[in-house]
Amino acid sequence: MLDIVRTLLEASPLLALFLAIATGYAIGQISIAGVSFGAGAVLFTGLIIGAIAPKAAPPGMVGTLGLVMFVYGVGIQYGPVFFASLKGPGLKYIALAAVAVVASLLVAMLLASPLGISMATAAGLFAGSGTSTPTLQAALAAAGNQDPAIGYSVSYPFGVVGPIVLMTLMAGLVKPVFKAPSQNVRIAELTLESNCEDQTVEEVSAILPADIKIVAIRQHHANAPPLAGTRLHEGDGLLLVGSPTSIEQAKIAVGHEEPGRISRDRANYDVVRVYVSKAAFVGKTVQEIPLPDFPIVISHIRRGDVDMMTSPDLTLEYGDVLIAAVPSDRKTEVQRHFGDSIKGNAELSFVSIGVGIALGLLLGMIPVPLPGGGTFSLGVAGGPLVMALVLGWLGRTGPLGWRIPMVANLVLRNLGLAVFIGSVAIGAGSPFVQTVATNGIQILLGGAAVLLTLVLIVLVVGYLLRIPFDDLLGVCAGSTGNPAIVVAAGRLAPTERTDIGYAICFPSMTIVKIIAVQVLLS
Repeated sequence: MLDIVRTLLEASPLLALFLAIATGYAIGQISIAGVSFGAGAVLFTGLIIGAIAPKAAPPGMVGTLGLVMFVYGVGIQYGPVFFASLKGPGLKYIALAAVAVVASLLVAMLLASPLGISMATAAGLFAGSGTSTPTLQAALAAAGNQDPAIGYSVSYPFGVVGPIVLMTLMAGLVKPVFKAPSQNVRIAELTLESNCEDQTVEEVSAILPADIKIVAIRQHHANAPPLAGTRLHEGDGLLLVGSPTSIEQAKIAVGHEEPGRISRDRANYDVVRVYVSKAAFVGKTVQEIPLPDFPIVISHIRRGDVDMMTSPDLTLEYGDVLIAAVPSDRKTEVQRHFGDSIKGNAELSFVSIGVGIALGLLLGMIPVPLPGGGTFSLGVAGGPLVMALVLGWLGRTGPLGWRIPMVANLVLRNLGLAVFIGSVAIGAGSPFVQTVATNGIQILLGGAAVLLTLVLIVLVVGYLLRIPFDDLLGVCAGSTGNPAIVVAAGRLAPTERTDIGYAICFPSMTIVKIIAVQVLLS
């Protein structure tokens, strides 16, 4: 029976690959003590398939394509946050993470000889302890053999479970207290006081904070659009959208909050949520888009899981959800105007993706000299990642929009990651079994030591530097990298700061790891 399975898998490497992906994802959904491996479990199923059928490994180009898809999607998503982090505390977080990463690399180097493993295997220990797939690719390219994949496979479980366990222990010791998560956008209904008597909507807008938008007014027991020349009186209602701080300032300036007056009455004026799915609107700013010839006020935009204020220079993307106030009998027209198809969540420009990845691959080919001789390059992992960070930050260049809708981006990244891990694991399956059988315990201990060095430096030094604990967990997650770790960080610290810390450190540490592993093997 085993011979039949081996023959079948070796006759169709793509069958082997997608079998590894399917079974790996199924196992990756299993949660043990709140920890699951997600796409990382493809590594283990791929190793099993590779051990059974050594000749079932797909062509190397398949795995490389998956890796490029993954790193490009990461860079496009995190580009804006990454460059914004270069101001303020972000540089301190990146420096702390870089020190920890370099220290873990030194530990991997020093352990190679005592453990009786090659430097290439030690590089794999380093990559697996940091759960960095692009680093593994750089190590494979620099080593010219499968040794890094073996070290990676053994240390990867530590790289996922270890940070979660250590962060949980740290949280238990520190017992941090967190503020309630802040809102980006708040909606409020105010009743005007006497100081606004006989002023126009335009005049009242002028005394409100700059980011406040008047969405609707209520006069004579009916809702209406906020036309600039409409005169307001004491007791009239305003529906406002703005940041929580600005809403509080608006209450001081014009009136008191009285919810329900406007939102309960939908007879004349109502709110519609509509997907942007027409190409004519994508890439244009809010002030550039054509609007229907009847009153419509776009209050805010939801992009992915984030609510955003509609500033005039905000560029629309596929899949954005516009929240707008319109006459009740015109809602259908507004939906037709913008398209309102959920397909916009999956729309992406293959022109921009092709150009962006091509530029990234060219960047990755450029040799950079090292002190004392030798060179390194960003390679097929680092080049597209760096280019995508820049393009994601730019957002648009001439006719090309670089951003990818969140849903499409996640699909691109997860598929690419699974394809790469599966391909590498199947190719490393047979050597993995042989290596672990001879000196597996040593490699396991080495992986644990490398991981402990990385995580403990971030947590302990970061705590001594008085980095806010939710930020610190995000930095730890970004220094290691597996998505399961940032999810666990979010459970320990229920604020958005863990995601921000991850976004700051993950791209930069991926680049540091890629360069470091090439220096190690050069």
